[in-house]
Amino acid sequence: MATKVHMEALSPTMEEGRLVKWTKHEGDAVKSGDTLAEVETDKAIMELVARADGQLIKVVVPEGSTVPVGNVVAWIGKPGEKVDGDGAVAPAAKSAPATPAKAPPAPQPTTAPTASIAPADATRVKASPLAKRIAREAGVDLKLVQGSGPGGRVIKRDVEGAPVAKTTAAAPAAVPRATPDVRRTGVPYEDVPLTQIRKTIAKRLAASIGPVPHFFLTTEIDMERAAEAREALNKQLDEEGGKISFNDIIIKAVALALVRHRACNAWFQEDHIRYWNEVHIGMAVAIEDGLITPVIRNADMKSLREIGAEARDLAGKARSRRLKPEEYTGSTFSVSNLGMFDIDQFTAVINPPEAGIVAIGTIMPKAVPDGDRVSVRKRLRVTMSCDHRVIDGATGAAFLKTLKQMLENPLAMLL
Repeated sequence: MATKVHMEALSPTMEEGRLVKWTKHEGDAVKSGDTLAEVETDKAIMELVARADGQLIKVVVPEGSTVPVGNVVAWIGKPGEKVDGDGAVAPAAKSAPATPAKAPPAPQPTTAPTASIAPADATRVKASPLAKRIAREAGVDLKLVQGSGPGGRVIKRDVEGAPVAKTTAAAPAAVPRATPDVRRTGVPYEDVPLTQIRKTIAKRLAASIGPVPHFFLTTEIDMERAAEAREALNKQLDEEGGKISFNDIIIKAVALALVRHRACNAWFQEDHIRYWNEVHIGMAVAIEDGLITPVIRNADMKSLREIGAEARDLAGKARSRRLKPEEYTGSTFSVSNLGMFDIDQFTAVINPPEAGIVAIGTIMPKAVPDGDRVSVRKRLRVTMSCDHRVIDGATGAAFLKTLKQMLENPLAMLL
């Protein structure tokens, strides 16, 4: 009996998926666990795998199509079984020999036809197409990866846990452009279909800025001592490798401030408010076609070095669309930093069900009164967006006061 292949919910918030590429084609033999297709979800590119053994007898959805979760996209069955337009399955012919006119494609040769265009580091490795692509982008040598898929096949999860080659270039700090510059082509405009992540952003913004009653609090913070502390730490770490960024320091300070102000570390839940006893910081990362928020879990309990390493790893995965669902869900409060783009101040939209988010501007030298004279100091403007159903003005102000104290005197983080 033929088995339906459904569009699966490959992320917790996925409602539909775009079929990017079929990695198996009609007539191909498949085993349970084999990758059938690459699917763009609302967060990443994921693998759709087979749930049965047999042959891919029918592809229902062409590449590039978007279908709701639960829809049938293909059928797996026995060789010779047919599926009509209504989904009915005709049994395979019992003894019908193949005729030259209707013979199936020639048997697979010993060397696969795609071997000539496979990446150089994957020509002798049995791996899924998605695993090969991730390995190529991340600089992972597939020959050094132990496969956990059927028959020792290297699959997505194997590559994600593999060490990266030392020659791999660092992820660019700048955000890639989603569209080219304006050019006079004679065509007045171009319509570009929404990606799944852009659709999700649109839905979540509508679900946030409309129903959630936002209010905003802004404070200015002296960052001289934080800058001195960062410089001293990086000198110490220089021999060991790794650097501490201002963003790492801010994430740590936000996490510790939330420990003291649990009223801000909360979710609005329709008929109740959930106050969290754990601090999981969502870190907004700009990617080519939108924004995603990887989560640094238990950030209050991690060192600056641990936060820095985890933040870099998560940002790299986000930009290459390799985040796992557990790496971008469950944040209790978020941080959005546009300081690297020379933005002095902005307001961020709350990510429901969270009750707050802080928007971080650029650190810049400013003239400030210092007794009878004026001094030039490194200053930072921080704006907190609050859900008024959970956080009152005084509550948010108290949180920002603690955050300011920690950043202006980093030793306060040790108390």
